[in-house]
Amino acid sequence: MQFLILFLIIILTSLIFVAPVFAQCPVCIITVGGGMYLAKKLGIDDLLISIWISALNVAITFWMAPKIKIKFINNPYILSLLMMALTIFYFQFTDQIGGLGNHILGIDKIILGQFVGLLSMYKGNFLYNFTKRKNQNRTLFPYAKVVFPVGLTLLSTIFFKLIFHL
Repeated sequence: MQFLILFLIIILTSLIFVAPVFAQCPVCIITVGGGMYLAKKLGIDDLLISIWISALNVAITFWMAPKIKIKFINNPYILSLLMMALTIFYFQFTDQIGGLGNHILGIDKIILGQFVGLLSMYKGNFLYNFTKRKNQNRTLFPYAKVVFPVGLTLLSTIFFKLIFHL
């Protein structure tokens, strides 16, 4: 019984005294990247994987941009566009873009997924900042900086999965 009470006290104090964190850390980024590799091996559609690869790119650039000292490139929005261009170049160079039957609405699934992932992460970051400004520069809940972009990316994935039966 004493062990249970001690356990509950530890859990409650850890919930009350939550330490601030910086979202989009390198460990999270590597985990998502490994998950995308596994998804491709399991046969998940290119569009859905591409959405998450693009979201991973945006997470990397939002984490990396403040560390870059070059004025033009340290903007995370510009850097994420450059990263997306490099990713599309890589997919083109390795002949993964342009396959027969790999199109939706006349657009290659990988290119469409790259744009959807980029826009969902941008919109998630915008919504996080918007709600933070409306709440006197405080977050609505712990890890909101992660929940908004990842949540919108997840909703985009579910939308395309259900609409196009992927």
